[in-house]
Amino acid sequence: MRRHPFFGLALAAFGALVLSPDAMFLRLAEMSGSQMMGWRGFFMGLSLTGLWVLTSRTHRADLALLVSGAGMTIVVCQFFNALLFVLGIATAPVAIVLFGVATTPIWAALLAWALLGERTARATWITIIVVAIGIGIAVLGGEDMEGTAGAVLIGAFAGLGVAMMLAMNFVVLRARPALPIPLLIGVGALFAGAAGVMVTGPAQMTDGNVWAIAITGCIILPVSFLSLSIASRYTAASNVSLLLLLETVLGPAWVWLALGEALTPRMLLGGAIVILAIAVYLLHARRKARQLVRQEHITAR
Repeated sequence: MRRHPFFGLALAAFGALVLSPDAMFLRLAEMSGSQMMGWRGFFMGLSLTGLWVLTSRTHRADLALLVSGAGMTIVVCQFFNALLFVLGIATAPVAIVLFGVATTPIWAALLAWALLGERTARATWITIIVVAIGIGIAVLGGEDMEGTAGAVLIGAFAGLGVAMMLAMNFVVLRARPALPIPLLIGVGALFAGAAGVMVTGPAQMTDGNVWAIAITGCIILPVSFLSLSIASRYTAASNVSLLLLLETVLGPAWVWLALGEALTPRMLLGGAIVILAIAVYLLHARRKARQLVRQEHITAR
């Protein structure tokens, strides 16, 4: 069944909105970075692999795709996405990590052009630039930027690494629609969980509030990453990456609601720019999709 041209964008926006409370639950968990990686990896991995076992009718073929080049690329991307994000947050200013992650749409556009020959529309590039400016206003220049040159460098490297892993994930899934998404992402998450437990140590894994990390690992991460990954099959990887950045600006709002951490004027201004730019882009994309549907109806007559 063919999907509406706007379906991919809507699904990506849904995934980003589901992901937005993630930071709030991470704060409520009160755990170390490696401990969170351990719990998140295992909860997310078990949820997704369990979903694959229950829903897939081609287990043997899926396992063959798992060990293929494209399949292992997704597994590796998921593992290093989790590892680099925790490394950056644990050792560097959060702001510089988030700004690095904000380059995901740029990497997605470049990788899609290099690997798929897919060109990014001018409206998408304009929105990417405006969103990058908004995120820069929101996260850069505040107190959180304090840190040594080495820490800032690690944070920048980690953020850019996360961005590249996310972009590669979306591009490969767009190129290979037959890949079993729950299985591949689930296995990658399990590897990340095992690494987190090894670093933390089994004895320390029960410290903090496990219930909070269970919510994000069993519900928020599986639903959001499945939605974003499936969306990449119906719209350009740069679009999915762009909408993913909604989580960056909405996350602090959830933290403010749950923990009362104040939103600075800089965060409010930057967040408003990002949300407005993406809203205008979605309206533009919806109008283009309607025009395409009308043209198809006229041609079919």
